[in-house]
Amino acid sequence: MKFLDLCKVHIRSGGGGGGAISFRREKYIEYGGPDGGDGGKGGDVIVETVDGLNTLIDFRYQQHFFANSGQHGMGRQKTGATGDDIVLRVPVGTEILDEDQETVIADMTELGQRVVLARGGNGGWGNLQFKSSTNQAPRRANAGQEGVERTLWLRLKLIADAGLLGMPNAGKSTFLAATSNARPKIADYPFTTLVPNLGVVGVDGAEFVMADIPGLIEGAHEGRGLGTLFLGHVERCSILLHLVDGTSEDVAADWQTIVDELAAYGGELANKPCITALNKIDALDDDEREAARTALEAVAGPVMMLSGVTGEGLTEVLRAVRSQITKDRLRTHAEDGTGEAWRP
Repeated sequence: MKFLDLCKVHIRSGGGGGGAISFRREKYIEYGGPDGGDGGKGGDVIVETVDGLNTLIDFRYQQHFFANSGQHGMGRQKTGATGDDIVLRVPVGTEILDEDQETVIADMTELGQRVVLARGGNGGWGNLQFKSSTNQAPRRANAGQEGVERTLWLRLKLIADAGLLGMPNAGKSTFLAATSNARPKIADYPFTTLVPNLGVVGVDGAEFVMADIPGLIEGAHEGRGLGTLFLGHVERCSILLHLVDGTSEDVAADWQTIVDELAAYGGELANKPCITALNKIDALDDDEREAARTALEAVAGPVMMLSGVTGEGLTEVLRAVRSQITKDRLRTHAEDGTGEAWRP
């Protein structure tokens, strides 16, 4: 399945049905009077979060969603049928934006959440509603209210507890594959990761979701490389894990590049808690490890050491990440009554 996290949709709610002008005409009944029914209400356009989706690819093939209009009223006081609603099913984490792509209409962060994007028009009154003591045979009825038509943007921000940041080839996908059941594409060339990947990471009996996004390069906020297109997927994270390639010629410059791009992106992303880790230490000897760590700590503060290939330092890094995630977001294993955590 292809990944799509931004799309435009055109929606229109159903118009209300018109009221009817009708009079009772039955044998032996004199002065039957008006009996025109009201029109039916138009259908609403609703957005709902559902389970099992992690992309907006369905909206690439269908961008127009029109709800049904209500039926007109009829004689014998018959009200027109209500138009059917239409439901847009989206993954959890979808933002509904106005046409300007800035105004947030709804933020769909919970499973089963439903929001009405466009309400259907009310049905018009039939002539029965206008009957009075002074106007016993009204010959007027209201037309139904028109539906609402608007253009919206859907933007997906994946729900993750921790996010991975780093330059291309920093080893983010290798780290995710080593710590979870996710199987992202791994290769020895930059920009192997083209779309975000999610993995469920477990440590000390607790689980949390980690997001791996494509690497950033200098000038990403200006659109270089893949730009900052996917940074929105780590905006909801509690903690960021910044991986730095230990085999790089200048680890401090690589770290500073990512920090500058986060600041240029704006928002609260640059102010989120962040753990800095030096990756690929399996390719370094003791002297090279110490030199790279010293250079990185001079600009980034405390630095952890790890290797996604050999597994060295992985547990310590995961524990540090877990400590920054609130308890309500952690998923703990249920105990089976023996005092030990259940394991598959």
